[in-house]
Amino acid sequence: MADFYFVLIIIGMFAVTFGIRFCLFAKANKVVMPVWVEGALGFVPISVLSAIIVPMIFMPNGNLTLSLQNPWLIGAGVAFIVGLIKQNQLLTILVGVIAFYLSKLIV
Repeated sequence: MADFYFVLIIIGMFAVTFGIRFCLFAKANKVVMPVWVEGALGFVPISVLSAIIVPMIFMPNGNLTLSLQNPWLIGAGVAFIVGLIKQNQLLTILVGVIAFYLSKLIV
């Protein structure tokens, strides 16, 4: 019986998610947004990812950890520097992940 409820919950989540997105996309061609709103919408993914990643980097154990014992901070720092210099997303992610895992092995 519990499996049936899980299936109902998943179907309900699908219906809500699809319904919201369908309504927004159906009206997308009819709504004209100001230029400044369209420009601001370009920063939404960056803001959301920052809100998710920054606490993980600076507070991996629930406490503020600003030391070289924090592999998350080392990986993020290396990725930040590589991103500034090379401006290549794939290279930045790859080098950041490698730095994270190497610092985890060393520490």
